[in-house]
Amino acid sequence: MTLRVGVLLRSLRAEQWLKNGFVLAPLVFAGRLTDSGSWVQGLAAVAVFCAAASATYLINDVRDREADRAHPLKKMRPIASGEVTVPGAVVMAAILLIAAAAGGMSLGWPFLSVVGGYVALTLLYSVVLKDLVFVDVLVVAAGFVLRVVGGAVAIGVPVSHWLLLCAYLLALYLALGKRRAEMVLLGVGAGNHRAVLGHYSLPLVDQAISVVLGATVVAYSLYTVAPGTLAKVGSAGLMATVPVVLYGLLRYLYLLHRHELGGSPTRALLTDKPLLVCVAVWLAVAAVVIAWP
Repeated sequence: MTLRVGVLLRSLRAEQWLKNGFVLAPLVFAGRLTDSGSWVQGLAAVAVFCAAASATYLINDVRDREADRAHPLKKMRPIASGEVTVPGAVVMAAILLIAAAAGGMSLGWPFLSVVGGYVALTLLYSVVLKDLVFVDVLVVAAGFVLRVVGGAVAIGVPVSHWLLLCAYLLALYLALGKRRAEMVLLGVGAGNHRAVLGHYSLPLVDQAISVVLGATVVAYSLYTVAPGTLAKVGSAGLMATVPVVLYGLLRYLYLLHRHELGGSPTRALLTDKPLLVCVAVWLAVAAVVIAWP
């Protein structure tokens, strides 16, 4: 039973559920941290996105199973390795999509439409968009923006355009880092494993990462002092989190170049203690500033 549960969680890519923490961003920045009702709705929205995301992962892995078998790491995925059969994966995906739809409806049609858009975009990415240079990472980043929008809709708060921009740039930064890690891992034959990697080069990706890193820092800094933020928070205290954010971004860049953890941002976050401390400090400072301006 333990083995089966482990295989199931790996096929659902449970470690990737951490990405759905973006759904809770509006709850934090709207000052709803002490509102139990918002927490219930927010966590329900997270669960819906986890189900929807895992369903799309299963569909993607079924579609890419032959290519994954030639990949040094992806060959260990349950569907590629044969631990999970194709019919079994399809059934699981269908069940998860039904569960996500039911959960989405319970949170309202606007939220369900956001989840539906996320599923449609992710499936379109799996079929077509992941083979288009730079479009692939832009679409991945858009999925994170939909998570933030979904979280805002679920708890009934407006979402700042600055917050959406920051989420988009952060996700794009992580996606580019993942592409770089894949290229380093696969070497000169990267394009044989994934067509779009043949169109990238390490200098090109490194330049793009630098541009997005700078844009992310500038956007977040401007967000902390934007008139809407000052009015909502009641002070410019969020500026204190800018050095923390900058450290986190630079720490990820360090891990990407020196420890090859960029291929899995979630693994980097879960295993790198300085990065974990950075996130904890940011959450603590942001919570204090927003709750007690």
